[in-house]
Amino acid sequence: MSSAKLRNSLKFGKTMTVEYSNFDNELNPSIFETICAFLNRNGGDIYLGIDDDGTVSGIPEELVDDTMKQLNKLLNTTDFLSPSFDLSPEVIEYEEKKVIRIFIAPSADIHSYKNAIYDRIGHANIRITAPSQIAAFYIRKQKIYTEKRIYPYVQLEHLRLDLLPRIKQMAVNYNKDHPWKNMTDIELLHNAGLIGEDLEIGKKGFNFAAIMLLGKDEIIRSVSSVYRTDAIVRKVNIDRYDDRIIVQTNLVESYEQLMQFAEKHLWDKFFLDGDVRINLRNVIARELLVNTLIHRDFFSDYIAKFIIEKERMFIENANHTINNTVISLENFQPTPKNPIIASFFRNIGLADELGSGVRNLYHYSRRYSGKDPELIDGDVFRIIIPLNEEYSLESKSQNSKEVFFCGVCCSSDEIAVINILQHNPSVLQQEIADTLGKSIRTIQMIITKLKNKGLVEHEGSRKKGKWAVKTE
Repeated sequence: MSSAKLRNSLKFGKTMTVEYSNFDNELNPSIFETICAFLNRNGGDIYLGIDDDGTVSGIPEELVDDTMKQLNKLLNTTDFLSPSFDLSPEVIEYEEKKVIRIFIAPSADIHSYKNAIYDRIGHANIRITAPSQIAAFYIRKQKIYTEKRIYPYVQLEHLRLDLLPRIKQMAVNYNKDHPWKNMTDIELLHNAGLIGEDLEIGKKGFNFAAIMLLGKDEIIRSVSSVYRTDAIVRKVNIDRYDDRIIVQTNLVESYEQLMQFAEKHLWDKFFLDGDVRINLRNVIARELLVNTLIHRDFFSDYIAKFIIEKERMFIENANHTINNTVISLENFQPTPKNPIIASFFRNIGLADELGSGVRNLYHYSRRYSGKDPELIDGDVFRIIIPLNEEYSLESKSQNSKEVFFCGVCCSSDEIAVINILQHNPSVLQQEIADTLGKSIRTIQMIITKLKNKGLVEHEGSRKKGKWAVKTE
């Protein structure tokens, strides 16, 4: 979030979805009541380091890191905030002062703070104690979020419990202190919000989110016969397709299958973002696929699609529209369609903070193809990413390390390939890919560029020929 957006927020002061908390060298406990209330109602933003009257007092710089660590630890402690919820505080620089922003998306669960339930009324947090009020909370959530629908006859044997060890490891890889690390299977299922209660029918059990995330294929088909994702490549045969897969399994393995499809058919390009080397193809494909898997309407008969064409790729899926508009960085309002499923993906490191996906798509699409994406929020939600196989950021980025070889400007990757060809003229392209840790398609693209620059050529047959590298 930019300081300009914070400045705009300060104009309106505290509201139903905005709260300030001053910082007197320690966390004010009231912020956890606010987090609980926001989760239970409409979500919102909490700003640490701002007084009630909107004065930005800030947080001492030497305390910022410790405060962030303390926040993350407390928010992932189940006997403190239950069920725990993955939040991502961020530091904002405002008028040379540090402010911590905590964005809270509305949750499909009912949350408690130290065993007390809070609601947000106006700009106050109200403790809810009456059983009728608590029951009304549960009923309202279940009507809004179909992922909370209870299936009382679904049992453990209907779920892919064999996935849980891998899911725990993914969570630990993402956060080495993740609470799922030492939980039993049942504890993890409860903590992830996959077991609930329907107060209208008086039944407890696994919810729809549990079935979609971990259900066996036949169970998924029995509760959502229309669920599937159709992945298609149309580059040569545009009337039908060049390649196609239909994915109808649990959401975790659906993501993996769709990512493999994307890696097979999209050019591998990299970008040096500061000191971090970013795989542009993977980060963009991840945002597309995670979006279409976790934010769709699973009960619509509209078939979700992931389509790769020569000049664009896009996803589209059924959607409960909110704005019915074209989404931009200036107007988007992050709203979860399936908060339990989204939280599960965040816990295992496959999704980021709600809203960050839009920023990532704009940031990396420009570097992948030189153009902005299109995001259209309607009854069918679409994200369109322009493609340009010839576009290379290397010649445009100051971060790219370029050198000259025989008087021709080359990227560091091109020089690495030239070095291999010089030392082993009989090397195969797959061997180059293995040596450099890149895909075969990336190596093919690099060699094509080197040929076009007149720096390399292949003599003889594909298997028995040799590479000739320009020497002067």
